Order: sequence, then structure tokens, then C-alpha cells
Amino acid sequence: MTDDQGFATRAIHAGQEADPATGAVVPPIYQVSTYKQDGVGGLRGGWEYSRSGNPTRAALEAALAAVEGGAAGFAFSSGLAAEDTLLRAVLRPGDHVIVPNDAYGGTYRLVARVFGPWGIEHTPVDLSNPDAVLDAIQPGRTKLVWVETPTNPLLGIADIAAIAAHARAAGALLAVDNTFATPYLQQPIALGADVVVHSTTKYIGGHSDVVGGALVVADGAQLPVGLEGPTGTTNVRDAVAFHQNSSGAVAGPFDAWLTLRGLRTLAVRMDRHLANAAAVAEFLEQWAGVTQVLYPGLESHPGHEVAARQMRGFGGMVSFRTGSADSAVAVCGATQLFTLAESLGGVESLIEHPARMTHGSVAGTALEVPDDLVRLSVGIEDVDDLVADLAQALDAAGVGR
Repeated sequence: MTDDQGFATRAIHAGQEADPATGAVVPPIYQVSTYKQDGVGGLRGGWEYSRSGNPTRAALEAALAAVEGGAAGFAFSSGLAAEDTLLRAVLRPGDHVIVPNDAYGGTYRLVARVFGPWGIEHTPVDLSNPDAVLDAIQPGRTKLVWVETPTNPLLGIADIAAIAAHARAAGALLAVDNTFATPYLQQPIALGADVVVHSTTKYIGGHSDVVGGALVVADGAQLPVGLEGPTGTTNVRDAVAFHQNSSGAVAGPFDAWLTLRGLRTLAVRMDRHLANAAAVAEFLEQWAGVTQVLYPGLESHPGHEVAARQMRGFGGMVSFRTGSADSAVAVCGATQLFTLAESLGGVESLIEHPARMTHGSVAGTALEVPDDLVRLSVGIEDVDDLVADLAQALDAAGVGR
């Protein structure tokens, strides 16, 4: 593969050469735990034990690196396993992290409640304002700036290039959670990120049938100033590889195969997701009882200009507010095509109440989300049917036209 080949070409072919033994055009599922050695230390192709490496997982990791424009990809058993591995690799007790003030609840729980007792401090910041990031940096202590853009569930937009410049000047790493945008719509490494994070459960897997996560590391990314990895390395790629193997929360072969299958159709699915989401957002913006619609593709969105500059499309997620918690919950319970469920990014449309579902862990904190907020993962069904379903649900919940 070459860097000048298109996204869909890389997603379908990178790391996925025909099987040399049979000619199979799809990488096999190497459902195996260990590998025969040709004498002690005589590893065939370098394969030894599937925690350390598996050919199916390696194919996925190569493909992820190719579509994100990174030097190396790492596949994990979940998005949070990927996040945990990165944090262990690049932080030490006494370090400081900047996080979004509307971060995904699971990320905040990990940073605050798992790494907090370990001696990691954090500061929630409005990442839509790069100057606020600069003000929050603690010289010598801030080792990582964690960005989501768009954020979950308020769909805030951060200027990746501007924040990357602040992080670099402070000797800190920039990690960007690219789950909502996907590598098809946004390329954080090209904008200055050191590491890209994914819950591959979502759009990359795309079919609500597999849980996984990934890290993609930029070429030449170095650990924060003054930090040395467990093997003496200062290279982020080597440090992440060490921790992935040492902690062992890797993607299994079948999960890696399913995720790779999803990646192959990501481009065509995302085109439909974003077209449907735009139509749903425009419909909701015209509904009198809806007090606010959050979608970066709307000119009313405060991050619209930045999103238009750094994304090739605005994604498939839409959030809106109904004016009260009761009406928001009622809307969630009244849809027929939108399924009431957590997660996102599958071909089917989902609806949820973040305050009581995905973001319950941030209740009572600075990251608490509005209780009248409804989050939609807009699927690839016929858009007229989706709009009709939302209209009847809003009527049933008493959210007036």
C-alpha cells in the first residue's frame, strides 16, 4: 500500500494480502493460542503465543495504522482496555492530564477513579477553546492532553491542530479519541496528534456484534519529556507494545476478524450515516418543542467552522434537548425504529438518555450532562422512516410541534 491511495482502497487491502497457503482473499481466523517452534527459539514468522501476536490481529492492526496514517496499530479487547494501556504507558504517579469537560463517562471514570488513586491528577477543560487548554497546562506536570472531537454526548468540537501546538510546546502528548468521527472523516495524526484512540465497537466494527478498541501511534511519537519506558525506550510505539503484551487485554482472533470485516465497508456506511444524520438534525431543528439540536453539520453549532475545516463530513451522531428530563425519557421510550440501547455506530439506529445511561458515572461531577438530553446514533435505514419515527415519538412524549 502507498500513502497516496484512497481511504477505501487502504481499508480493503492494507494488511489483507491473499493467504499464501490457499489464496483466500480474506485473512483467515487464526483461532490459536500457541505456535509450533522449529527448535528452541525457532519461531515461524515470529509467531510464538497469541497474547504477544496473532496473524488475524496483526492484519487488523496494519489496516488500522494505514487508514489513520500512523506508524503502528494496536488492537484491544475494548476501547477502555486501549485507553488503560495508553495511560499506563505514558503516565507516572504525580503526572497531570487534561480531559474534555464533556468526556465520555467511561473515560472520565477511568481517569478519575482508577488512575486518580494511583496519583494521576486531571483537569476538565472546555476543549472548544484552545486558550483554555493552554491555561490548564501545568508546566512540567502535564504529560497528556486527551481530546474527543466530536465529544460524547454533547458533540463539542476541538481544534486538533491548535491544541497539538500547545501540547507540543509543553512537552506533553496529544491523544485524540476519533471514535465518533472515524478515520474516514477525520485524520488526527495529520493534524498533529501523537496517538489516536478508538472504540472499534462503534463505527469501525459497525454491526453491533463485536467489542474492541485500538490505538494508532504516529511515526516518531516520543514519550513525554523526562519519561522512559519499561525497556528504556522513549518511543511511544515501543512503550505501548510493551504494555499491550504485559497487560494482555488484546483482541481475540474472531473479534479482530469481525472488526476487520467492518473496516472494509466503513467508507460506504459512513456516507449513509452522515447523510441520514444531517436530515434528522435539520428535521429536529424545525421541531418547535426541541429546545436545542447538537450536530456539527448545522451552521448553528458553535464548532461548525472548525469541524468543516478538519473533517470531511460531520458524522452520524445527533443530540437534542427536550426541555425536561421526563420528556427526554418519554421520547426514548416511544420510538419504534430507534432502539433504546447504549453504544453507537451500528447500521441500526439507536436512542438513549445519557444522564441515566452511558454517562451515569459522571453524575454530580463537573462533567454531568443535561438531564433533558437525548442522544441518537443515526443508522443507515431509509431516512424518511427515521424522521417519521422521531415525529411520532416526540408527539407521544408531548414535545410539541
